[in-house]
Amino acid sequence: MSFAPNRPPQPTFQRSSSGTNLADMGRPSTVQRSSSSNLFVANLSSRMSYAPGSAMTPHVQPSLSASQSLQRRSSIYSRPSTSGPMGHQSFFVQAPVPAGVPRDPRPLKDRTTQNTMAEELLAYMTQNNFEMEMKHSIANIRSPIQKDFDYMFQWLYHRIDPAYRFQKNIATEVPPILKQLRYPYEKSITKSQLAAVGSANTWPTFLGMLHWIMQLAQMLERYERGDFDDACAQAGVDVSGDRIIFRFLGGAYSAFLSSTPTDDPEADEEDFKQQLQPHIEAMAAEFDRGNKAYAEDLEMFEAANAALLKQIEEAERDIPDTAKLDKAHLILVDDIKKFEEWVPHGEKKTHKFETQNEHLRKDIENWEEELRNALHEKKALQKAVDEQGISIEDIDRMNGERERLQKGLETAKLRLEEARRKVAEKEAEAGSKLADLEAAVDEYNSLCYRVGLLPSTAANAKGEEYELQLSLTDAPAFSSSQLGASQYGDGDRLLADASTGYHPAKVLNLDLRGAIKHQLNGLRIKINKRRNIARDNDEENRRLLDELSEAIDDKKNEVAALEHRVRAAEEEFEKTKEVTSTQKLASDAQIEKMEKELAKMRSGLTESVQLMEQREMNTNIEYEQLSLRANALREELHTEIERMLNDIIKFKVHIQKSLEDYEGFVVEEVEQELGGEGEHLEDDVHVDG
Repeated sequence: MSFAPNRPPQPTFQRSSSGTNLADMGRPSTVQRSSSSNLFVANLSSRMSYAPGSAMTPHVQPSLSASQSLQRRSSIYSRPSTSGPMGHQSFFVQAPVPAGVPRDPRPLKDRTTQNTMAEELLAYMTQNNFEMEMKHSIANIRSPIQKDFDYMFQWLYHRIDPAYRFQKNIATEVPPILKQLRYPYEKSITKSQLAAVGSANTWPTFLGMLHWIMQLAQMLERYERGDFDDACAQAGVDVSGDRIIFRFLGGAYSAFLSSTPTDDPEADEEDFKQQLQPHIEAMAAEFDRGNKAYAEDLEMFEAANAALLKQIEEAERDIPDTAKLDKAHLILVDDIKKFEEWVPHGEKKTHKFETQNEHLRKDIENWEEELRNALHEKKALQKAVDEQGISIEDIDRMNGERERLQKGLETAKLRLEEARRKVAEKEAEAGSKLADLEAAVDEYNSLCYRVGLLPSTAANAKGEEYELQLSLTDAPAFSSSQLGASQYGDGDRLLADASTGYHPAKVLNLDLRGAIKHQLNGLRIKINKRRNIARDNDEENRRLLDELSEAIDDKKNEVAALEHRVRAAEEEFEKTKEVTSTQKLASDAQIEKMEKELAKMRSGLTESVQLMEQREMNTNIEYEQLSLRANALREELHTEIERMLNDIIKFKVHIQKSLEDYEGFVVEEVEQELGGEGEHLEDDVHVDG
């Protein structure tokens, strides 16, 4: 089997010694004959051409030279000749080629790529007996000679088209073959390059071309072995039956071609049936083996089907109770409704936090403005001090005087506090209790504000008042003692009258142990639920963060490895650059040396040029003589060939005329027999009547 396109129709008869089909020259290649005209005797005075081009025109062409008439037989893969069209066409039908010379993307100039291609090519040739088939050994595939390339190209192309014969120079044969093989970069190969394939500039191109042909041959071999049948199987196409039938047809056709016909058609048919019987049995055996594999697969699938049916039955038995599922569904629906009811409260809380953030932002702006004013005032005071011209000694003296005064003031305060300590012990204790109570009230209010209980319009307040206030006046706690008086004052904060304080139930405006505590417990339960959800979300976010951190660390390690490779490549580049520079210097010295030797050789060649010119003149004279003899011999051959062709044409015309006469004779005999049978039938009818 082949990847090549379908072969064009070939001539039916292949008996002409000129390499073409006589039946194709003047009419279609069938066994029918035309009794009305004979195109081969239309003009006997002018000799017809038997070149393949004559099969393309229905009329007789003028006589052509014998070199065009005698086309050598070639393979069905053969390309059209450069001297004219040929009857044989190629399997590789040429597709439209894009304009311009395509650029080869393979790094053929790279030494590593060249070494890899050369090793693969050499291994392929060694595995397939290149040296035994071509009777040639390649000394160095990395720097081959012209003969090495010729043998390698011919051998590789014969792996694709074994029947092709190389008849011309390799520089003439290669370009058309590359076009037929559809080599993508055939336009980049010229005849001048084909004349010097071993040079350092052209060999990478030809090495890539040979490697491509080798890969094409390997692909065809793998296709013939059936290596691509797995891809067909994956696509759902079974080609095993096609291959069995193809092998049967190929073997049967080979047996048919190898059989020798005799005069007895029945014996020939019986002999052919006997030759065909082994191929039929082999085909039946292969189909039996294939059906056996299908039967095993069917048993396996049936067992798997039974196991799956059993699993389905067990799964149906293990289905949970529908009532429980309905109950769980109702619970989930109820939870969804609760969450939907909670969403507006969450939105209100979000709005409240946004409002708080706005107030805090304004406070921060006010504080920043106060800070700027304070800095500005500090700069102004510093400037005023600088303008007054106060010296450092004056400033130190003023600071010392201020410290002395402060110490004296502190001493006086200590004496005053010692005097009032005993009087104010009870007042201080009561004041501390009042401060603790106020701090507790402030902390309670701040916590209520944070959890959304204040003000009464907050989300969690639900229209109720949770703000705690002290039912006391704003006057000092003990104004009489602080003023140094013994009488009761109207502004004493902790005294309801001159001798009695406030009742505990009347100090606060709310009942904390009753309704407020119950409501706060309910709010705490809700907040705990939200806290648990938030904690779960936080753990999930932390897990994602850890995964991202690990991925980032992996990427960092990969970047570090790539940087290390880049540094190693840079070092290798520097080393290679130094080596290349050294080699360049050595090459320059060698080139200068060779130029000197070339100058010496040129000076010595002037004398031999005259001798070569004289030899050239003698050679030209001899060539002219040989050309005259060759022309005379060609004319003699042309005359002889023309005579032979005329004899063949006359013989062919005689055969055709005899066949036509025989056909007429057969027609007359058939008509007579049919007429006689008709008369007998009429006589029988009359007798019956």
